[in-house]
Amino acid sequence: MFAKRAGIVALALVIGFAAAPASAASRGEQQQTVNRALRTIQNFAADPDMTWFRDNIGRARGVLIVPHSVKAGFILGGSGGGGVLLARSPRSGRWSYPAFYRMGSITFGLQIGGEVSEMVLMVMTQRGINAFLSTEFKIGGDVSVAVGPVGAGAKAQTADIIAFARTKGVYGGINIEGSAITIYRSANSAYYGRPVSAVDILIRRTVRNRGADPLRFATARIARGGRR
Repeated sequence: MFAKRAGIVALALVIGFAAAPASAASRGEQQQTVNRALRTIQNFAADPDMTWFRDNIGRARGVLIVPHSVKAGFILGGSGGGGVLLARSPRSGRWSYPAFYRMGSITFGLQIGGEVSEMVLMVMTQRGINAFLSTEFKIGGDVSVAVGPVGAGAKAQTADIIAFARTKGVYGGINIEGSAITIYRSANSAYYGRPVSAVDILIRRTVRNRGADPLRFATARIARGGRR
Protein backbone atom coordinates (compact mmCIF):
# COMPACT_ATOMS: atom_id res chain seq x y z
CA MET A 1 0.00 0.00 0.00
CA PHE A 2 2.83 2.39 0.88
CA ALA A 3 4.55 1.68 -2.44
CA LYS A 4 1.31 2.31 -4.30
CA ARG A 5 0.75 5.64 -2.56
CA ALA A 6 4.34 6.73 -3.16
CA GLY A 7 4.01 5.82 -6.78
CA ILE A 8 0.86 7.92 -7.06
CA VAL A 9 2.71 10.86 -5.49
CA ALA A 10 5.53 10.51 -8.03
CA LEU A 11 3.05 10.31 -10.89
CA ALA A 12 1.26 13.41 -9.62
CA LEU A 13 4.58 15.23 -9.49
CA VAL A 14 5.21 14.59 -13.17
CA ILE A 15 1.66 15.47 -14.19
CA GLY A 16 1.92 18.66 -12.16
CA PHE A 17 4.97 19.79 -14.11
CA ALA A 18 3.40 18.91 -17.43
CA ALA A 19 -0.05 20.36 -16.83
CA ALA A 20 0.40 23.50 -14.74
CA PRO A 21 -2.00 26.20 -15.95
CA ALA A 22 -0.74 28.70 -18.49
CA SER A 23 -1.97 31.55 -16.30
CA ALA A 24 0.73 30.65 -13.77
CA ALA A 25 3.39 32.11 -16.05
CA SER A 26 4.39 35.70 -15.35
CA ARG A 27 7.35 37.80 -16.40
CA GLY A 28 8.60 38.02 -12.81
CA GLU A 29 8.44 34.27 -12.31
CA GLN A 30 10.27 33.62 -15.56
CA GLN A 31 12.96 36.15 -14.63
CA GLN A 32 13.51 34.14 -11.46
CA THR A 33 14.01 31.04 -13.60
CA VAL A 34 16.54 32.92 -15.74
CA ASN A 35 18.37 34.12 -12.61
CA ARG A 36 18.52 30.58 -11.24
CA ALA A 37 19.75 29.32 -14.61
CA LEU A 38 22.61 31.83 -14.38
CA ARG A 39 23.63 30.47 -10.98
CA THR A 40 23.36 26.91 -12.27
CA ILE A 41 25.67 27.35 -15.25
CA GLN A 42 28.14 29.23 -13.04
CA ASN A 43 28.05 26.32 -10.57
CA PHE A 44 28.79 23.86 -13.36
CA ALA A 45 31.61 25.98 -14.74
CA ALA A 46 33.23 26.29 -11.29
CA ASP A 47 32.92 22.57 -10.46
CA PRO A 48 36.38 20.92 -10.65
CA ASP A 49 34.77 17.67 -11.88
CA MET A 50 33.21 19.41 -14.91
CA THR A 51 36.36 19.69 -17.01
CA TRP A 52 34.79 18.07 -20.09
CA PHE A 53 31.79 20.36 -19.77
CA ARG A 54 33.97 23.48 -19.72
CA ASP A 55 36.20 22.27 -22.54
CA ASN A 56 33.32 21.43 -24.89
CA ILE A 57 30.51 23.91 -24.23
CA GLY A 58 32.04 26.14 -26.91
CA ARG A 59 31.23 23.40 -29.47
CA ALA A 60 27.61 23.06 -28.40
CA ARG A 61 24.79 24.28 -30.65
CA GLY A 62 22.77 25.08 -27.56
CA VAL A 63 22.43 24.52 -23.80
CA LEU A 64 19.27 23.70 -21.88
CA ILE A 65 19.73 24.79 -18.27
CA VAL A 66 17.35 23.20 -15.73
CA PRO A 67 18.07 24.86 -12.38
CA HIS A 68 15.59 22.81 -10.38
CA SER A 69 14.67 19.26 -11.37
CA VAL A 70 12.77 17.12 -8.85
CA LYS A 71 12.66 13.33 -8.72
CA ALA A 72 10.69 11.27 -6.22
CA GLY A 73 9.37 7.75 -6.05
CA PHE A 74 9.17 4.29 -4.57
CA ILE A 75 9.16 1.58 -7.28
CA LEU A 76 7.42 4.04 -9.64
CA GLY A 77 9.58 7.10 -10.11
CA GLY A 78 8.76 10.47 -11.54
CA SER A 79 10.74 13.54 -12.45
CA GLY A 80 10.06 16.98 -13.77
CA GLY A 81 11.48 20.44 -14.13
CA GLY A 82 11.58 23.61 -16.11
CA GLY A 83 14.45 25.41 -17.74
CA VAL A 84 15.71 27.66 -20.50
CA LEU A 85 17.48 26.95 -23.78
CA LEU A 86 20.06 29.24 -25.33
CA ALA A 87 21.19 28.54 -28.90
CA ARG A 88 24.59 29.48 -30.33
CA SER A 89 24.72 30.98 -33.81
CA PRO A 90 27.05 28.84 -35.97
CA ARG A 91 28.06 31.99 -37.88
CA SER A 92 28.60 34.67 -35.24
CA GLY A 93 28.98 32.46 -32.19
CA ARG A 94 26.55 34.67 -30.28
CA TRP A 95 24.11 33.12 -27.85
CA SER A 96 20.39 33.72 -28.21
CA TYR A 97 17.96 34.97 -25.61
CA PRO A 98 16.40 32.10 -23.64
CA ALA A 99 13.40 30.02 -24.66
CA PHE A 100 11.45 28.34 -21.85
CA TYR A 101 10.83 24.59 -21.77
CA ARG A 102 9.44 21.91 -19.48
CA MET A 103 10.80 18.41 -18.98
CA GLY A 104 9.03 15.45 -17.39
CA SER A 105 9.20 11.66 -17.33
CA ILE A 106 8.01 8.54 -15.54
CA THR A 107 10.44 5.70 -14.81
CA PHE A 108 10.04 2.23 -13.29
CA GLY A 109 12.57 0.35 -11.20
CA LEU A 110 13.83 -0.39 -7.71
CA GLN A 111 14.30 3.15 -6.46
CA ILE A 112 13.68 4.72 -3.08
CA GLY A 113 14.09 8.32 -2.03
CA GLY A 114 14.07 11.71 -3.63
CA GLU A 115 16.43 14.28 -5.01
CA VAL A 116 16.70 17.77 -6.32
CA SER A 117 19.11 18.25 -9.22
CA GLU A 118 20.38 21.05 -11.36
CA MET A 119 21.03 19.92 -14.91
CA VAL A 120 22.58 21.19 -18.10
CA LEU A 121 21.90 19.49 -21.42
CA MET A 122 24.46 20.36 -24.08
CA VAL A 123 22.87 20.20 -27.54
CA MET A 124 25.70 19.09 -29.82
CA THR A 125 24.03 18.64 -33.21
CA GLN A 126 21.68 20.44 -35.58
CA ARG A 127 19.31 17.51 -35.18
CA GLY A 128 19.17 18.28 -31.48
CA ILE A 129 18.41 21.95 -32.10
CA ASN A 130 15.72 21.01 -34.62
CA ALA A 131 14.03 18.87 -31.97
CA PHE A 132 13.76 21.89 -29.66
CA LEU A 133 12.06 23.84 -32.44
CA SER A 134 9.18 21.34 -32.40
CA THR A 135 6.27 21.44 -29.96
CA GLU A 136 7.37 18.32 -28.08
CA PHE A 137 9.93 15.56 -28.39
CA LYS A 138 11.35 12.66 -26.38
CA ILE A 139 14.96 12.29 -25.35
CA GLY A 140 16.36 8.97 -26.43
CA GLY A 141 13.60 8.55 -29.00
CA ASP A 142 13.67 11.57 -31.29
CA VAL A 143 17.25 12.46 -30.35
CA SER A 144 20.13 10.48 -28.88
CA VAL A 145 21.49 11.22 -25.42
CA ALA A 146 24.64 10.36 -23.48
CA VAL A 147 25.59 11.00 -19.88
CA GLY A 148 28.22 13.72 -19.68
CA PRO A 149 31.68 12.56 -18.62
CA VAL A 150 32.69 13.75 -15.16
CA GLY A 151 36.03 13.80 -13.38
CA ALA A 152 39.66 13.52 -14.35
CA GLY A 153 40.42 11.70 -17.59
CA ALA A 154 36.84 12.06 -18.86
CA LYS A 155 36.50 10.70 -22.38
CA ALA A 156 34.70 12.25 -25.32
CA GLN A 157 31.02 11.48 -25.86
CA THR A 158 29.03 11.40 -29.09
CA ALA A 159 25.29 12.08 -29.09
CA ASP A 160 22.76 14.74 -30.03
CA ILE A 161 22.52 15.72 -26.36
CA ILE A 162 25.11 15.36 -23.59
CA ALA A 163 23.48 15.50 -20.14
CA PHE A 164 25.16 16.70 -16.94
CA ALA A 165 23.66 16.83 -13.44
CA ARG A 166 24.71 18.01 -10.00
CA THR A 167 22.63 16.07 -7.50
CA LYS A 168 22.00 15.78 -3.78
CA GLY A 169 19.83 12.91 -2.55
CA VAL A 170 19.41 9.16 -2.50
CA TYR A 171 19.47 8.60 -6.24
CA GLY A 172 22.78 8.21 -8.03
CA GLY A 173 23.64 9.19 -11.59
CA ILE A 174 21.29 10.61 -14.17
CA ASN A 175 18.78 8.94 -16.45
CA ILE A 176 16.65 11.11 -18.71
CA GLU A 177 15.90 8.50 -21.38
CA GLY A 178 12.27 8.90 -22.41
CA SER A 179 11.89 12.34 -20.87
CA ALA A 180 9.43 14.53 -22.77
CA ILE A 181 10.49 18.09 -23.44
CA THR A 182 7.79 20.60 -24.36
CA ILE A 183 7.89 24.27 -25.23
CA TYR A 184 6.49 26.43 -22.40
CA ARG A 185 4.47 28.82 -24.53
CA SER A 186 2.85 30.90 -21.81
CA ALA A 187 6.23 31.49 -20.15
CA ASN A 188 7.77 32.66 -23.41
CA SER A 189 4.81 34.96 -24.09
CA ALA A 190 4.97 36.41 -20.59
CA TYR A 191 8.73 36.99 -20.70
CA TYR A 192 8.78 38.65 -24.11
CA GLY A 193 5.47 40.48 -23.85
CA ARG A 194 3.74 38.80 -26.79
CA PRO A 195 3.10 35.36 -28.32
CA VAL A 196 6.41 34.09 -29.63
CA SER A 197 7.69 30.79 -31.03
CA ALA A 198 10.92 28.93 -30.32
CA VAL A 199 12.05 29.77 -33.86
CA ASP A 200 11.47 33.49 -33.19
CA ILE A 201 13.63 33.34 -30.05
CA LEU A 202 16.39 30.92 -31.04
CA ILE A 203 16.74 31.28 -34.82
CA ARG A 204 15.16 34.52 -36.07
CA ARG A 205 16.02 36.30 -32.79
CA THR A 206 13.23 38.82 -33.19
CA VAL A 207 12.67 39.32 -29.44
CA ARG A 208 14.84 40.25 -26.51
CA ASN A 209 14.66 40.82 -22.78
CA ARG A 210 17.63 42.55 -21.18
CA GLY A 211 16.99 40.65 -17.97
CA ALA A 212 18.59 37.63 -19.66
CA ASP A 213 21.80 39.42 -20.69
CA PRO A 214 23.78 38.30 -17.61
CA LEU A 215 22.93 34.67 -18.47
CA ARG A 216 23.88 35.14 -22.13
CA PHE A 217 27.14 36.89 -21.29
CA ALA A 218 28.12 34.31 -18.65
CA THR A 219 27.43 31.47 -21.08
CA ALA A 220 29.56 33.19 -23.71
CA ARG A 221 32.44 33.67 -21.25
CA ILE A 222 32.33 30.02 -20.19
CA ALA A 223 32.24 28.91 -23.83
CA ARG A 224 35.37 31.00 -24.44
CA GLY A 225 37.19 29.22 -21.65
CA GLY A 226 36.20 31.21 -18.57
CA ARG A 227 34.66 29.81 -15.41
CA ARG A 228 32.19 32.62 -14.65
